[in-house]
Amino acid sequence: MYFLLSPAKSLNESDGVPINVGNYYSQPELIEHAQQLMKILKDKEPIDLQELMGISDDLAQLNAQRNQQWAWSEDAPFTDANAKAAGYLFDGDVYTGLDMYNLDKDTVIYLNEHLGILSGLYGVLKPLDLIQPYRLEMGTKLKNERGDNLYQFWGDAITEVINQRMADSEAQGEDNVLINLASNEYFKSVKKKNLEADIITPRFEDEKNGKYKVIAFYAKKARGLMVNFAAVNKITKAEQLKDFNLAGYYYVDELSDEKTWTFRRDESSQ
Repeated sequence: MYFLLSPAKSLNESDGVPINVGNYYSQPELIEHAQQLMKILKDKEPIDLQELMGISDDLAQLNAQRNQQWAWSEDAPFTDANAKAAGYLFDGDVYTGLDMYNLDKDTVIYLNEHLGILSGLYGVLKPLDLIQPYRLEMGTKLKNERGDNLYQFWGDAITEVINQRMADSEAQGEDNVLINLASNEYFKSVKKKNLEADIITPRFEDEKNGKYKVIAFYAKKARGLMVNFAAVNKITKAEQLKDFNLAGYYYVDELSDEKTWTFRRDESSQ
């Protein structure tokens, strides 16, 4: 079983990693592809980044600086001195729910084996992959040698990595199921027709004025909460996710089918 999340725009560069997981740090599997993209980004001035990504001048200046400082080579790979593990670096609603800073070592190791974080720059990351700060959303129309956008750039590469990781977990007796908790923008980078696994997409609805609907802020946090629940309970079977009950959510069988599982939360639990 394998989970997918989107990355976050906001980054936590200040807080240190609270547990000793140094032996599990790794380099991003698709780092050589990231090098190709960064070569393009390094040539862009702040005004170019501002227009490309629709960001403020301050953010454009910050990310132009990040791009110039970004450096990786086989002789000088990322280290915990110049980079940070992805699961601890990404911030925002999803990662507030994931709450990786408060997970023990065994739980973090489970996450590292069962969670992929999709990324415009790095393709797909393990939580303990070391990365340097960046800003490049998957939907960015960045022209490159493979096409006009990042979906064309990544092609089948992301899907091939996921298939391999799914095969590894299936070999250990786990369900061959991908739990898609990523946004549509990011999940489009996965070639579903080539994916060698069943896909389940959880849907999180919150009650508002007596009606249930997806509220983006709550849904994002719930995605992280579900991965947290799976990690803490060391889940290996998809069916076990129906017991997800953090923050007041509960599974609704009559609103679910084989591909989409619906979870709701009443207004009194918000």
